[in-house]
Amino acid sequence: MSRVTSVRPPGPSPAPAGLFTSSGIFRRKPVDSSEEETSGGLRRTMGLWQLVALSLGGLVGAGVFSLAGVVAHEDAGPAVMVSFLIAIVASGAAALCYAEFAGMIPKAGSAYTYAYASLGEVIGWAIGWDLLLEYTAIVAVVAIAVSGYFAYILEQIGIDLPSWMLGAPGTGSGHKVDVFAALLCLLLAFVLSRGTKEAARFETVLVAVKLGIVALVVAAGAFHISAGNFSPFLPFGIGGAFTGAATAFFAVYGYDAMSAAAEESAEAKKLLPKAIVISLAIAAVVYLLVCVVLLGMQDYRHIDTSSPFSSALESVGLGALGLVVAVGAVIGVTTSAFANMLAVSRVWYSMSRDGLLPRYFARNHPRRHVPTRVIWPVGVGSALIAGFLPIREAADLTNIGILVAFIVVAVAIVVLRRTRPDLPRAFRTPLVPLVPAIGVAFSCWLIANLDPVTWLRFAVWMALGMVVYGLFGFRNSAEHRRTPLPSDRPSAEAKDDPPHITTDSKDTPADE
Repeated sequence: MSRVTSVRPPGPSPAPAGLFTSSGIFRRKPVDSSEEETSGGLRRTMGLWQLVALSLGGLVGAGVFSLAGVVAHEDAGPAVMVSFLIAIVASGAAALCYAEFAGMIPKAGSAYTYAYASLGEVIGWAIGWDLLLEYTAIVAVVAIAVSGYFAYILEQIGIDLPSWMLGAPGTGSGHKVDVFAALLCLLLAFVLSRGTKEAARFETVLVAVKLGIVALVVAAGAFHISAGNFSPFLPFGIGGAFTGAATAFFAVYGYDAMSAAAEESAEAKKLLPKAIVISLAIAAVVYLLVCVVLLGMQDYRHIDTSSPFSSALESVGLGALGLVVAVGAVIGVTTSAFANMLAVSRVWYSMSRDGLLPRYFARNHPRRHVPTRVIWPVGVGSALIAGFLPIREAADLTNIGILVAFIVVAVAIVVLRRTRPDLPRAFRTPLVPLVPAIGVAFSCWLIANLDPVTWLRFAVWMALGMVVYGLFGFRNSAEHRRTPLPSDRPSAEAKDDPPHITTDSKDTPADE
């Protein structure tokens, strides 16, 4: 009798699959899943000008009254205008990349979502984890700045407060806690928890008032411009203008925070790219006008870096407007804090919905349709940082992560142009790969010049993030459930490979 046996035919080995593949940590979030995610989730209520206001809230902060003077006095002189122009061009390169993604993937999460969909889960996780700290720290930093301006306003109207409530420990005699900074963080959390429509109205009104104050101050100062103050135009050389651009760059981004709220925009694919471009254009005009008026009123060598615009106005007999500048600065910083708190809450919400963080945080308020389970922890966390850390310590937690996000988004644009040219794009970044390369090069230059301590803190935070991802995020990811590793699913070899029939000469019972 002969025996029939199954022998696997010779052939190529199966393609390698494992942890470091598109089935592992580099699996990608589907680009076209936005509808199923937004159903029953965030409510689309923001129109074009509310999106523009949200972006301007981050773009035009207190720096509009202070940063130009600091850069002019220390780095660039009257060429501060060139510094801001360079910074705007570099920021614009990144903004155009964000605009293409916003029109292509209108989902909550900003750079986290863009990186996840184009470069893979582990890259998306790294950017998202980083932005959680960055945005929260930015909220705290600007809240501390608001507190300083608010204390100045109270002092001007004759109200003296006990020293224990005016700053974090170590920032002054008797300082115990920065009460105003902490309360502002909690107030913003309360406003955000009321619903997107109400929060957007709040931000739009504040931005309108802020721009009105800027216009008033610029118009008043324009009558006191002296051409002699612009000479010499390049006292520190062209190198000084580029050095100043590095500082100015941190004042001309904010559209990234607005893009985090993509799922709360009506007609997001159409409106988000427009909002990014319009807001950056408005911010560019505002900063350049402020530079011209400030340097025209006062010689750059005499600018008081602690209150540049107030000192310049006083030098031409408009000292009474100093209080108006302080009020404008309070409103400006408040809008910036609001934009960044909204951004971090949406990044956290998106990561939780994707399963990388506990899904408990991805549940919205049943009536207001906002992620209150995220908003309040962010509010309390930023309040603790603002209340008990000096502004320098809090500021050291920021900057590097935003720059890394810019780099990843710019690289991802080039990658998706090659890997998914078929995707519909409501807006296309021009001159790819040149424009993304400009954004990458400028961001890399700024990162290279950051303090080593900033690098160390960033490395520690990212290492902690990788531990969290390895222990929780990887196995709980929604994409892991869709595309588990080969080791996690049954083998399909018997189904896919037909047996090769051979006979054996040994006598054995025949198969029935």
